[in-house]
Amino acid sequence: MEHISTTTLIVTLIIMVVISAYFSGSETGMMTVNRYRLRHLAKQGHRSAKRVEKLLRKPDRLISLVLIGNNLVNILASALGTIVGMRLYGNAGVAIATGVLTFVVLVFAEVLPKTIAALYPEKVAFPSSVLLVPLQIIMMPLVWLLNGVTRVLMRMVGIKADVVISGALSKDELRTIVNESRSQISRRNQDMLLSILDLEKVSVNDIMVPRSEIVGIDINDDWKSIVRQLTHSPHGRIVLYRDSLDDTISMLRVREAYRLMTEKKEFTKEVMLRAADEIYYVPEGTPLSIQLVKFQRNKKKVGLVVDEYGDIQGLITVEDILEEIVGDFTTSMSPSLAEEVTPQNDGSVIIDGSANVRELNKAFNWQLPEAEARTINGMLLEALEEIPAAGTRVRIEHYDIDILDVQDNMIKQVRVIPVKSLRDSVAE
Repeated sequence: MEHISTTTLIVTLIIMVVISAYFSGSETGMMTVNRYRLRHLAKQGHRSAKRVEKLLRKPDRLISLVLIGNNLVNILASALGTIVGMRLYGNAGVAIATGVLTFVVLVFAEVLPKTIAALYPEKVAFPSSVLLVPLQIIMMPLVWLLNGVTRVLMRMVGIKADVVISGALSKDELRTIVNESRSQISRRNQDMLLSILDLEKVSVNDIMVPRSEIVGIDINDDWKSIVRQLTHSPHGRIVLYRDSLDDTISMLRVREAYRLMTEKKEFTKEVMLRAADEIYYVPEGTPLSIQLVKFQRNKKKVGLVVDEYGDIQGLITVEDILEEIVGDFTTSMSPSLAEEVTPQNDGSVIIDGSANVRELNKAFNWQLPEAEARTINGMLLEALEEIPAAGTRVRIEHYDIDILDVQDNMIKQVRVIPVKSLRDSVAE
């Protein structure tokens, strides 16, 4: 290269650094681009997105292409830098060229382009794909050879080279994405999406109306009593039974019963029973996601939850499941959580014994145990294994619970005092 001028060599060296920067930035941009946004743009017909998506289908080929180009350019730049250094500074130029070229390559061919590409992956990946596609075709034999040698070496050390990496997201990953999308999704919609993801964790036992609160009509009562119950019922469907819930008959559609009796002009039990449907039973422990599909498939809106022995444990409706997603409806007859809790100025909370433990955990970000019992009353009875007296204090997890009122063998009201753990105190 003695006949090539030093100026030409320096210009060529600068071009090599620029090309190296292109390959470095392209690699980072391609690997950090949002795959799901990319897929969305490709489906909408975005040409650049389609090119990038096609390149990323074979990431091993893309990486090999970038590394081949980057290393060839860097090695050539190193040789040119050495020649220029020796021409300018003699033997000392080798060390000078090495130091200067190392700094230039690190800053201008690695750190700077990769940082820009990481910050703006689409702006880098989309235009660079225009050159990478034809380069991949031209250098395919070399890329194929390099990948072949790499696969052989991987097999020799026992590493599988044909592993397919799935791009599907897990529920926890989806939950993280939803939580980090606050600037794009409203808080209410975030809560709804998270509730949908949590449906599999919640079973019918967690939200059902317990057996003691099921509204039903004993058909063995006198007709006036039955009519009075129908007239004052806030529910659209009522369980019909004989003497007790253990002998259920059917599920009465109240509006249909009134319609039939008005048409027939006969207000009798026989006409009323024509508006009753067969009872739909739901096994306890069924996840809400499955039960919602079953309600839809069987065209049912309400079901009785039964245990393994067939005993009725509670009642669940489609509305109960929907409330888990969108929040409480204004038509709900059950007391809301806001009506069952009273926060105090000292940080404690006075809570009714009938309050749902899982709803309390969600509302206050607590970690009360909810696996064995649905309500505060059930949780405390499970922990104490006896009916406590008013004034008893019990500690569960990191919470002191004062029992304020006990009536009819049930805990009616408690005061919950969150206790800071040692870890929290140290953190503060």
